[in-house]
Amino acid sequence: MKSATASKITSEKTQAAYASYVLSNYGNAPFTLVRGEGSNLWDAEGRRYLDFCTGIAVNALGHGHPTWVEAVQKQAAELVHVSNLYHVPQQAALAEALCAKAGGSGKVFFCNSGAEANETMLKLARLYGVEKAGGEEGQIYKIVTAENAFHGRTFGGMSATPQAKIQKGFGPLVPGFVHATFNDLASFEAAVDDETAAIMIETIQGEGGIHSATTAFLQGLRKLCDEREILLLVDEVQCGVGRTGDFFAFEASGIQPDAIGMAKGLGGGFPIGAVWLSDFAAKLFTPGSHGTTFGGTPLASTAALATLQVIEEESLLEKVTAQSSPWHAALEELVTRHPDKLSGLRGRGYHVALVVKGDPSYWMGLLRESGLLTVRGGTDAIRLMPPLNVSPAELDASVGIIDLVLGMNALPEG
Repeated sequence: MKSATASKITSEKTQAAYASYVLSNYGNAPFTLVRGEGSNLWDAEGRRYLDFCTGIAVNALGHGHPTWVEAVQKQAAELVHVSNLYHVPQQAALAEALCAKAGGSGKVFFCNSGAEANETMLKLARLYGVEKAGGEEGQIYKIVTAENAFHGRTFGGMSATPQAKIQKGFGPLVPGFVHATFNDLASFEAAVDDETAAIMIETIQGEGGIHSATTAFLQGLRKLCDEREILLLVDEVQCGVGRTGDFFAFEASGIQPDAIGMAKGLGGGFPIGAVWLSDFAAKLFTPGSHGTTFGGTPLASTAALATLQVIEEESLLEKVTAQSSPWHAALEELVTRHPDKLSGLRGRGYHVALVVKGDPSYWMGLLRESGLLTVRGGTDAIRLMPPLNVSPAELDASVGIIDLVLGMNALPEG
């Protein structure tokens, strides 16, 4: 039943309020979402959408999962926030669970977002450089990242992200970042020198358009880091927490990073970020060297624990693996059927990019009008990122909507 307040919401009123009061730093779509259930969202006018954007890979369990809702409601009534000056039992339980996912050892730092998680790993690299240089700052400090990467919008994250659209207007940036070619081990080998402290890499470049690191590349980076005594930092902010069918996307390669950044799907919709650090890396942080007010609150930790509980109880990793194969096959069939509009399919599990001809935003708009929400992927694709508990029927429905839109619409002129 809609509340009196919700019934008065309209897209027109909301857009007018945005125009007057909200910073214009987003290209908001012309509609207003007010309710969600499972894999579906409804706008203020009552139109239903199949949500394959999921808050940009955030709503891992879809909307309103009863187990998640019950846990968050109960914790909100009990204790929301104290401070990291004290011990938080929910945070301890979540840290134990994440250490088990990462291999059974190590320590976890909690924050609020993927940008903060990556910033923590950048600070780790600097601390390691000082350690390696015998206490001298600024001697070993460089971090090698990949072209087309995205590591967030903090100054450190922007500096690690070699994209003009991200960096423009904010120079001078943080020094010490060197960029190499993704999936080209020789390029990374050439970029590493005696001043290098770490390599930072996304297992799957999400914002860049769903480009996956190969097993050979990841294994080569691990070997390179071991040989040169530098850290391997893995950004799994978007591709982690089950989206590929493994809890961490790098697991398929068999490597063990020195640190793992995560966020997005971890809280099931509630803001939380985390960094797992190896035992060695964890020792580089000492009391006062890093912190955050809201990281790992009782409420945020409870939301993440509930997310992990549902992933386990409903065997969602196994379902992603099993259900993604026929879904990918159906999407590949669309590529064959619409060669004038589609160029290919990239990705793993429920972390997929459909490569389109023409402006991806054009196709996203048409899909939205037909009831499917997607998100842009780089310069040439739309990302499809359903909830981990999406049904086979909903996956089929997404293919049907895409097929219909492609069949009914021509490429825009120019």
